[in-house]
Amino acid sequence: MATSYKPWFLVACTLFLAASCNGLQVGFYQKTCPRAEAIVRAEVKKAVRRDPGLGAALIRMLFHDCFVQGCDGSILLDRTPANPLPEKMGAPNNPSQRGFDVIDAAKAALEKACPGTVSCADIIAFGARDASSLLSGSKISFQMPAGRFDGRRSLESDTGGALPGPSSDLSTLLRRFADKGLTADDLVVLSGAHSIGRSHCTSFFRDRIASPSDMAAPLVSALRRQCPTNPTFTNNAVVAEDAVTPNVLDNQYYTNVLQSRVLFPSDAALLSSRQTASMVQSYARSPGLWERKFAAAMVKMASIEVKTARNGEIRRSCKVVN
Repeated sequence: MATSYKPWFLVACTLFLAASCNGLQVGFYQKTCPRAEAIVRAEVKKAVRRDPGLGAALIRMLFHDCFVQGCDGSILLDRTPANPLPEKMGAPNNPSQRGFDVIDAAKAALEKACPGTVSCADIIAFGARDASSLLSGSKISFQMPAGRFDGRRSLESDTGGALPGPSSDLSTLLRRFADKGLTADDLVVLSGAHSIGRSHCTSFFRDRIASPSDMAAPLVSALRRQCPTNPTFTNNAVVAEDAVTPNVLDNQYYTNVLQSRVLFPSDAALLSSRQTASMVQSYARSPGLWERKFAAAMVKMASIEVKTARNGEIRRSCKVVN
């Protein structure tokens, strides 16, 4: 099936108009907190220099936040006596999700500069944008509309039914993305974030490196050396999701998919239909195409079910509701 692409400027305009309809706009804090985006960027830059994996975690955090109750910072809320099981305790986030300290540092700096002004949900969105730029060598650079409010609901039980898992088949992936207004192309494009980051062996071990395996033999051998024979949550090594360019956000992921050098069944599933397989081939072979599409898809994802002043707040601390 042939894949058609809109010119980049049309995609950007369409997405920014859609974001504006959700109450989001580029430069939202220009008058109320002019240095807001620079403050977030500085904290993200420090974190990524210290550990590139934190940049991958920030990109993942946007995805995990937006797919559960919308882009509202609910993933950041800590346990309380009244709510002992918030989203961050759900299986998709615990213990794998990192980067909370980066958001907290940015929020602390913003509260000093502009108290009660910048939402935690917007900090996540800015952080994912900045991490994308830093990890791609500025090849992925885009403006992120803002104006999100923070949500007050955060339940571990909401995560499993909203977030596709690493073992999801293609039909499940497409359904979960469609539930959020995202297309098959968005799915394939955003899956490219697996070009960076790391995974616990328990996320893929049993079926993926059994004999026989549908993964390339050299990758299976490497993973068997790196992972415990029977990984558990207390004996659980981490491995790079992309062994070729592990700290660079690039289109290497798509070559890895074509060569059966990916960790998750959900990655391999992209070759299970002609439509998505054709997209994988296009992004692997067309320099610059995926980077442009990834920027657009991130803006689109970051506008999912945003909260407003009617059903949200601007938290003083990202860890607790006001």
